[in-house]
Amino acid sequence: MSHPDTSPSRHPSRRRFLGGAAVGAGVLLGGGLLAACGGSDGGAAQPATGGGASGTPVRGGRIRLGVIDGNQSGDLDAHKPIGNGSIIRGFALYAKPWEWSAEMEPAFALAESAEISPDATTWTVRLKQGLEFHHGKTITADDFVFSARRLTDPQLASPYAGLLSYVDRERIEKLDDRTVRFHFRDGMGFVPFPENFTNFGGIVPVDYDPRNPVGAGPYKLKEFAPGRRSLFTRFENYFKDGQPYADELEIIDFKDEQSRIAALQAGQIDLANAIAADQLRLLRSDGRVRTVISQTNGWQSFDLNLAKAPFTDERVRTAFRLLVDRQELVDRALSGQGRIGNDLYSPQDPTFNATLPQRTRDVERARQLLRDAGVSDLSLDLVTGPDPTGEAAALVFATQAKQAGITINVKKVDSATFNGPQRTDWTISTNKLLTESFLVSGLHLDAPGSNNNKTHFSDPRFTELFSQALSEPDTAKRAPLVAEMQRIQYDKGGLIIWGFVDNIDVAAKRVGGVAEEHTQFSTWRFEKLWLS
Repeated sequence: MSHPDTSPSRHPSRRRFLGGAAVGAGVLLGGGLLAACGGSDGGAAQPATGGGASGTPVRGGRIRLGVIDGNQSGDLDAHKPIGNGSIIRGFALYAKPWEWSAEMEPAFALAESAEISPDATTWTVRLKQGLEFHHGKTITADDFVFSARRLTDPQLASPYAGLLSYVDRERIEKLDDRTVRFHFRDGMGFVPFPENFTNFGGIVPVDYDPRNPVGAGPYKLKEFAPGRRSLFTRFENYFKDGQPYADELEIIDFKDEQSRIAALQAGQIDLANAIAADQLRLLRSDGRVRTVISQTNGWQSFDLNLAKAPFTDERVRTAFRLLVDRQELVDRALSGQGRIGNDLYSPQDPTFNATLPQRTRDVERARQLLRDAGVSDLSLDLVTGPDPTGEAAALVFATQAKQAGITINVKKVDSATFNGPQRTDWTISTNKLLTESFLVSGLHLDAPGSNNNKTHFSDPRFTELFSQALSEPDTAKRAPLVAEMQRIQYDKGGLIIWGFVDNIDVAAKRVGGVAEEHTQFSTWRFEKLWLS
């Protein structure tokens, strides 16, 4: 299994997108540059493995996607989706100024241009002309302003509002019917604005009601039964000409992987996203389906709470890093479908610090550090949630830690508990995150202002550097700032990022439009899917 690709040139298009914006005065990022960046179609998409529908897309039919959710409290709110199924449904219902490309970079969707000021203190975004919502209303700057304010409204209390916490809600300016200018709190710069808006920033009409949701995505809602299924019909005036292809889209909720795979093999669903790696051998031998494996930079970790003993002691933190056999975790918890990590996120980011040495296992040194710290007979609960990969990794690590005399009790809790208010209290717990840039990942996890800082990481120098990096659009000037921050995280942080995960999707062979990406979204790009 290969090691992480830490080449800073892995995704040159991101460098061009952000780094190019630093030169001189504000730079307009329009369709020409976007096309050079790969555009919404992403230049790296490859044919799926195992054949499948090919040729000219065909219109008609109902595409059925099976997802693991079954959350009876699932919803359709554009800005406050509850659970994974709700996020996936949002890809059908809503469109955003930007969308993720196949390289997991923001590509224009409803926006036609975006201009960043030289100090990154403003972003000016212009919408395309002639856009429509599902109910026929023209999309305007008023809707854009409303959507940004709703997403960041404290009364809505969206868990994703923190991604845009730097936006100054009182200074979102409508410049004309299609153009909006964003300012940021305290005059700060905010380079990763497009990436953060792309995550949950669906544009909705000013009269939006999540109980009767209207968006601008490829499909309109027809029926919704929380925890069971949702049915959508094609939006004929979708902003991408000729798309979507299918007449209807059905998203069916499953509570476990076994029942979902059985439904796929019985022809009751056409697609299954992000299946568990241990199902891969079975599905590869099934001539009715094909697998689509996307190498991503989404990762899995063990999070050490630096505010609690024993991890207040740096020697213990170092010992735990040395106890981890990363390759064994990839081989056993991921069934080999991934690659090892080095406790740092965002290896695809052009600013990534690739000079830090790969950590390797050293049980004897770990034992010595634990003895020096006076905790050679530790017993800890390792808390994990419903993610089967996280649970598998926790069990593998428990056996690894045992070799140093440490007892790890794997404690599995349900989703509501794992993601609830206690989530930042666990002494050690599992975690994961999708592919994101360094700045966006930091805002999710351990940067100043993060509302999900499970490790309680806080370092004055890191905080100073992060603030500088947020205001530096020039990639070359931002890189040394990130390099120093990652050195601090590497030495003092609480994340043990042991591996990066391949995303495995499965499709019936009659399904077209599914391709390998560097994202987990291959089966979520509903406008591209079709049936032969």
